[in-house]
Amino acid sequence: MAGWNPFKRKSPAKAARPDATTSAVVKPLIREAHRRGAELGGLPRFNTTASDQVSSRGGDRFSLVRAKLRHAFTPSQPVADRRLFAGRDEVLKTIIRSIEDQRLHVVLYGERGIGKTSLMHVLTQAATEARYIVVYTSCGANSTFDETFRAAAEQIPLLFHSGFSPTATETEKGSTLADLLPSEPLTPRKFGDLCAKLTGTRVLIILDEFDRAESGSFRRDVAELIKNLSDRLGRVQLVLAGVAADLTELVEHIPSIRRNIFALRVPKMSETEVLQIVANGEREADLKFDTQAAAFVVEVARGSPYIANLICHHAGHAALDQGRSTVLPSDVATAADRAILEFQGRIPTPAQIQVRRLFDQGRQDALAMTARGALASDGVFGAPEIEATNGVIGKKAQDALDVLLGERLLREVPAEGPILRYAFVEEGLPTLIWMMWAQRNLNQPTTRAATAS
Repeated sequence: MAGWNPFKRKSPAKAARPDATTSAVVKPLIREAHRRGAELGGLPRFNTTASDQVSSRGGDRFSLVRAKLRHAFTPSQPVADRRLFAGRDEVLKTIIRSIEDQRLHVVLYGERGIGKTSLMHVLTQAATEARYIVVYTSCGANSTFDETFRAAAEQIPLLFHSGFSPTATETEKGSTLADLLPSEPLTPRKFGDLCAKLTGTRVLIILDEFDRAESGSFRRDVAELIKNLSDRLGRVQLVLAGVAADLTELVEHIPSIRRNIFALRVPKMSETEVLQIVANGEREADLKFDTQAAAFVVEVARGSPYIANLICHHAGHAALDQGRSTVLPSDVATAADRAILEFQGRIPTPAQIQVRRLFDQGRQDALAMTARGALASDGVFGAPEIEATNGVIGKKAQDALDVLLGERLLREVPAEGPILRYAFVEEGLPTLIWMMWAQRNLNQPTTRAATAS
């Protein structure tokens, strides 16, 4: 080897004899590389343009259906198209009656993903059709009374102020109530005084995601404004959407406003309402859900419009990926797989590891029953909720609780009365657990009885 030179050129005769094994492996790889390089569509592409038009480059024969599917099922966005609004007819009627007939302020509350924002959008459209002035605001962590209600005043034309005639210079210039506000910070009394002078119209101020506002003074000021508007028969009503704790906090600030507000907990969807989500999507996206696939959607959704839309969205794409316009039960199972990937990013890894270990140890019944109890009761539950949602006797419900308490996946929640109440240590765990149960059971013939046996 002393005289070996790796850079010495081989003779043409030797160079022409490649190793047979290397050739057999490399040649197919080179052919595949040439094939992929020749195909402009070899890399993934967007199927629609930024203007929501189907792209003329790439895509497949289902590109138009995919575009419709994205519009039909929107798990990451509230429903804005009234044609896609499923169920909730009685809820919406009740809200409208409380506003129109009783002149009450409304507080909507319920768990995340239950459809409060979609309700607010549809209510906005209904009120606008009735010629209400609707001011829609989504609250943030740093929301203040001054900023929120100055912005609201900017959307109310001065035309409706009793102190200005339609021909007044200010009115003709398009001025708004905001032009009458003082430069110093706005108070509930000053805004209420201004609203008391409105005539010829009615105003709805919708404060969505009220639970995101962290300022205690903001909440107190809103409660004070509700009291002020009610006492002065103002033509302005507030609609607040948030969580149950917000209602308690509002009433604690000013107990007397109880008679001025209508509080409504947004309930879970019924099976019929979830099937309406499926039917709306079928109509809008030119898809068909197999009967068993639709039943699986109902089972997995557990009354949550968010989960129903998420599963339908992924199941529809799974079917199209297989070259079908009919969604089968296997597509719903695939949808559960994809949903789990989404939820995993929101849960700490140690909690995920614990849950997977319990599944692997055959404790899926305890996990699924407890998750169902949590999902059916806005996250705070006890043995009675597990019994009711799973059709099991008290001992089995308590055994399920004991398993998760032993793993420290549950925490005790202070409650009145002798019945102990619990919540998962991570808010997203019930949904993740339920998706994992669905992933493992959707194609089993005993799916619907799996957690009640």
